[in-house]
Amino acid sequence: MAKKVKSNINSSKKIFVLDTSVILYDHDAINNFHEHDVAIPIQVLEELDNFKSGNDTRNFEARSFIRLIDIASKQQLINDWVNLDSPNLGKFKVVLNEKPLKTNAEEIFGVGKTDHKILNAALSLKEENPDKKVILVSKDICLRLKAKALNLNAEDYETGKIKNVDELYAGKTELNAFSETLIDKLKHNHKIDVDEADLPSKKANHFYILKNKRKTINAFYNHAKKTLTEVYSDEIFRIKPKNPEQAFAIHALLNDDIKLVSIQGNAGTGKTLLALASALEQRKDFRQIYITRPIVSLSNKDIGFLPGDAKSKTDPFMSPIWDNLRFIKEQFSADDKMSAKIDELVATEKIAIAPLAFIRGRTLTKIFFIIDEAQNLTPHEVKTIISRAGEHTKIIFTGDIYQIDTPYLDSESNGLSYLIENAKNHPLYAHITLHKGERSELANLANELL
Repeated sequence: MAKKVKSNINSSKKIFVLDTSVILYDHDAINNFHEHDVAIPIQVLEELDNFKSGNDTRNFEARSFIRLIDIASKQQLINDWVNLDSPNLGKFKVVLNEKPLKTNAEEIFGVGKTDHKILNAALSLKEENPDKKVILVSKDICLRLKAKALNLNAEDYETGKIKNVDELYAGKTELNAFSETLIDKLKHNHKIDVDEADLPSKKANHFYILKNKRKTINAFYNHAKKTLTEVYSDEIFRIKPKNPEQAFAIHALLNDDIKLVSIQGNAGTGKTLLALASALEQRKDFRQIYITRPIVSLSNKDIGFLPGDAKSKTDPFMSPIWDNLRFIKEQFSADDKMSAKIDELVATEKIAIAPLAFIRGRTLTKIFFIIDEAQNLTPHEVKTIISRAGEHTKIIFTGDIYQIDTPYLDSESNGLSYLIENAKNHPLYAHITLHKGERSELANLANELL
């Protein structure tokens, strides 16, 4: 309910207590609760202090929040309620090491753990403000469950979350019984005005599979030009689309009118391979091909703990991208010239493969920029990446919104879902969801049955 909170339970002002996970997800969270008050336990500031150094997004969020609090507090003490900047917002305060008189989380769950001190801060506010509803807001499910066990209201931070993710925009529509005459005309002319076609009203770019009995044609509706264009299934850089969705993805990737593309799908549907092949096909049109992915370690240790230089630390995380590049190179095994050209592109860094943190602060001009595993990004990270785009840059996000490795993100709150939902009506954007796995029958077995 932390989404520009409007309660239909009680119209009175509430107190929302934010934990560290919320701040690291969105440093501007304290400004998203309308007229309600926001409390920050002192332990949250202590944890943010540990996160303020570094180049990761969570380090940026920590630093930004600390600056925000410093500006908002001005010359005032923040152990008491302080007005937030906007007159439409409530107040905020930092809650010190308060111990509730009735229910003590540390006595129940154990002493010394930061989460339990945060619970006590919320419980103390509940005792001090019996006339207000106190709600702990956290992206940590376990912490929310502990709060509810203590009769403390708790909820997820929902700003940026997508509702009904199973109905998320897929980018294509299949129309049966479409005009046979128009199918023939589109096949002959390759492009027709949309006014001639009886299509459902669309506010943005969209792909269609148009059918009439045994006749079928794949098409792309360009909303800005009001045209319907035939989508071909030609190979690019020796990679041939194996289904209509892959052909749609290639069309979007090669289309000069489209500057922002997202491709969503299960493992093995060809997302990264198609993006990389399309980049190589257009290598002469861009200054550099930059492929990246967020580094999500499977342990709590940062990559700084790994041995070696920066490249040797990050290469294991980038190996899936190298595998795709190697697969493309294998398609030219009989063409020594092109095989050598691919090696040259890597050696001269015309193709650059590096972690996402390495692009912070850069302006991306005339770059074909592929962000793989984008489901592991927050909405703020996606916004930051797109804001880096300079002239003649094309940005592609690929990922599977149901395969998330980043703590506190899920299919509803990740940056890829956020992008698909919020950019779907923009004229520079196109999206396609890939459903059919093309890696192997064995891989399909895992996706379908296990």
